[in-house]
Amino acid sequence: MSNPEMTVPVPLWRDLRAVALLMASTLKIMANATISPALAGLAASFAATAHAGLLTRLLVPAPSLSVILLAPVAGLLADRYGRRPLLLWGIVLFVIAGTSGLYLPDLPSILGSRLLLGVAVAVVTTAQTALIGDYFSGDRRSTFLSWQVAATNFGGFFFIVLAGMLAGVSPRLPFAVYGLAALCLPFVWIAIVREPSRPAHAARPPETRNGSAGNWGLAIFGVTALTLATVMLFFMMPTQLPFFTESLGLDSASWTASALGTLTLTGGFAALGLGRILVLLGLARTYALGYAMMALGFGLLSAGPASQVLLLATAAIGAGYALVMPNFVIQALRAAPAWRRGFVSGIVTTGMFSGQLISPLVSTPFAHGVGFEATFAGTCLILAVMAAAALLVSLAGRRGQAV
Repeated sequence: MSNPEMTVPVPLWRDLRAVALLMASTLKIMANATISPALAGLAASFAATAHAGLLTRLLVPAPSLSVILLAPVAGLLADRYGRRPLLLWGIVLFVIAGTSGLYLPDLPSILGSRLLLGVAVAVVTTAQTALIGDYFSGDRRSTFLSWQVAATNFGGFFFIVLAGMLAGVSPRLPFAVYGLAALCLPFVWIAIVREPSRPAHAARPPETRNGSAGNWGLAIFGVTALTLATVMLFFMMPTQLPFFTESLGLDSASWTASALGTLTLTGGFAALGLGRILVLLGLARTYALGYAMMALGFGLLSAGPASQVLLLATAAIGAGYALVMPNFVIQALRAAPAWRRGFVSGIVTTGMFSGQLISPLVSTPFAHGVGFEATFAGTCLILAVMAAAALLVSLAGRRGQAV
């Protein structure tokens, strides 16, 4: 099979590697948010279990714990032994662990299966991100990453809507959605064949491009910290929205599915336009726009009556999140030495899923203590400050260029 990067690049949409990696990227959102419409039903089913409310909430971010612990290890393995075998075995494990919630007998065992699902997510996400850095560069990489967010969001829309329909029948049925991951296997098997060579450590030259020779570790730390904070705030949507809608007296399963579906759909369309937005605004102002849109969404949720603005609010949050998330991976892959792309992918993945895990642990006490509206108002304020900080960075950069 010819390598498109070695001759004349074919359009991304005709590159089988890109198609396979886009399909694999949808597993990340399937892993967590898919069961959100079923949370209230699962909590009712296991009401006799101690701490059922908290344990049920933790079903959504539980895979994140395994990812946090294992993603850097998976990255090192990908650097040493190759991305393809990890990606294939990770998808197989994803299907097995994801669908086991259909038949496991109790809440603790389901929670355990979610932790095993996180092992699969760590492997798949790390190998897939490293392959993006291996196969694509420059504008093609940026374009692919924006497409990846779009594919993740459109896939999430489909998965969440389907899960919402199934949750209306039984809170167990959304676990069947994880079986769809098996469709990725033939595409990955056929398309992901050739990998770049991995030289011995002593033969690896120091990276000089993009200033990565001595300070790439510091750059990755900064990107990872910002990723963690952003995901922590955003992940209040799949973890708190089911209970927020229930507190409003709404049908939790249908309203949560509609709201999260709107969030992912608008995020997908926003991601498709990210390339042009980056050209027009630059990186810092794109961050500012994205955080401002997220702040607007949380502000609308806090203003009430929330049922009348719920879909508009989640649309703003989804679009804003789609404008900021691809930039973290773009910055990380630019800073990472080629021989450490797997490890760096694992570190950024750890930051992303750390935010998912921390989110309900931080937001649930606030939601119980001061109420959902006040919690959303505080989140709005934090995001507004982040937007203002990004705008100040942009203005400072323009002044520096003028001087």
